[in-house]
Amino acid sequence: MLEVKIICVGKLKERYWREAVEEYAKRLSAFCRFSVVELNEARLPQNPNAAEIDRALEEESRAIRAAAGRSAVYALCIEGRMLSSEKLASEIASAAVGGASSLAFVIGSSHGLHESVKACGKRISMSPMTFPHQLARVMLCEQLYRAFSINAGTKYHK
Repeated sequence: MLEVKIICVGKLKERYWREAVEEYAKRLSAFCRFSVVELNEARLPQNPNAAEIDRALEEESRAIRAAAGRSAVYALCIEGRMLSSEKLASEIASAAVGGASSLAFVIGSSHGLHESVKACGKRISMSPMTFPHQLARVMLCEQLYRAFSINAGTKYHK
């Protein structure tokens, strides 16, 4: 069974976000071994400069790459390729057929992702709009569930 993990920097603070992710995790368990890996955000001063932000992103990138291990990495970033739900389903199916046993979808901190994380896999974008990272995590869970539903031919996706 394919392993799918979401690696994210930061924790879900509000209960309703956690409950939404838990619901999709339960649904996804029928299709894959699903997990969410929450990493700590690097500490920054109140008004960080560009060098401090880059150092923080580099620190976070080491933890992200360690959590990803040998997984095929999909970095969520604004400059990534936008995929329809059907294209995401196709991407997941192609990765599995191509021999991938684990997929890692990465959501960075409020300052984004270090270039080294973006370079170690594919880049995808949910939208040209910016979303709070907590909402993006729920949206990604839903889209993963939709993709697996498409691949399984269930009625969820119409």
